[in-house]
Amino acid sequence: MKTRIYNARILTMEEGRPIFCGELGIEGGRISCIRENSVCEDTDGGSSSGKTAAGGRPNLWDEEIDAQGNLIMPGFKNAHTHSPMTFLRSYADDMKLQEWLFDKVFPAEAKLTGEDVYWLTKLAIMEYVTSGTTAVFDMYKLKGDSARAARECGFRMVFCGDINDFGGTLEEMEADYLKYNQDSEELLAYRFGFHAEYTTSKELMEKIAALAHKYEAPVYVHCAETKREVEECRERSGMTPAAYMDSLGLFRHGGGLFHGVHVEDKDFEIMKEKGIGVVTNPASNLKLASGIAPVKRYLDEGITLAIGTDGPASNNCLDMFREMFLATGLQKAVCDDPEAVPAMDVLKMATLSGARVMGLEDCDVLSEGKRADLIMIDLMQPNMQPLHSIEKNVVYSGSKQNVKMTMVNGKILYRDGEFYINESPEMVYENANRIAKRILNAEEI
Repeated sequence: MKTRIYNARILTMEEGRPIFCGELGIEGGRISCIRENSVCEDTDGGSSSGKTAAGGRPNLWDEEIDAQGNLIMPGFKNAHTHSPMTFLRSYADDMKLQEWLFDKVFPAEAKLTGEDVYWLTKLAIMEYVTSGTTAVFDMYKLKGDSARAARECGFRMVFCGDINDFGGTLEEMEADYLKYNQDSEELLAYRFGFHAEYTTSKELMEKIAALAHKYEAPVYVHCAETKREVEECRERSGMTPAAYMDSLGLFRHGGGLFHGVHVEDKDFEIMKEKGIGVVTNPASNLKLASGIAPVKRYLDEGITLAIGTDGPASNNCLDMFREMFLATGLQKAVCDDPEAVPAMDVLKMATLSGARVMGLEDCDVLSEGKRADLIMIDLMQPNMQPLHSIEKNVVYSGSKQNVKMTMVNGKILYRDGEFYINESPEMVYENANRIAKRILNAEEI
């Protein structure tokens, strides 16, 4: 399949390259060419479909898309989420994290089947593509069923290990690592990880560290999300969670921390020394009253910083536009500095930095040879006019309503309100509600 997108404003997210008018070609799931034009119009006279272009020239493209002057940019990378938790959306709200997790979430999740995870993942994918997300870093159990859903939909997922004292084994984690990281997997990948220090014994963490060392691979984990978590870890080990886990050798080959809200000077030293990235989740942290991560300091310290929504049980939506605005707006307030965390920094966090934290080096920017994971932003909406700064419009005033098209691996999954995921929305909604009613009881929904 060869696709041409023309008459576009293009933001590649490459360092120092501003938005330009032009076109790009896509072949075999990758970007085959990018060309600049002097103005945003169809300068080559291409047609929208058919075997012959204007003037009788042979048409080299299977499909040609007129962007009509709208913005083409890399898709957002949701660098921390729990997709199948869609069944818990708006079920257990307005609670403290520990009570929410142990009293509501864990008991409900114990009732999930593989078929449940399959349908609930499809529901999440539908929400991802409507908000311009082209890849997610997903931490959940029953990954084979999420993988089946992602393959069928044509969506990109990087799985994160989630084992702890309550479930999962090292043997399963190693098998998944080898299975999903094969070259034949165009859409799926796997990274070592575990739930958190407070749910995982020292012995198990040491074994995870040994496994990661065997493959010279990074490790990812929930870390420093709440003050209570940090205080209790210090009581057990005399160290912060990041320092304690580092002392066990978990970050010998780098990795990532999800949340990173309550961190100290020593933690920053460890992150820089070991090349550890951080994924901030502002909406979830606010809703659970966990706190506000020191985003500005992460950026000032040169730590790779990405953005995630967290799961739909704690957020409750999977909307990267909301996360971007909160990531910058909260920092301006807590730093008492309107210049803190400019819009372009946030856009980098949501796109190329997310890809790099997830290990998706060929999905970070739009350039020849990179994966064709991209979105079209509708600029012909009131909230995007006038066009003083398109990048700032995306971060400060953009919303899901501006996502006109979402493409993953060269395939359109969402366009002009229609889904192209090999499944009807009605079937997904029906199954998601059936699952929620069975697990949570009808009277609780």
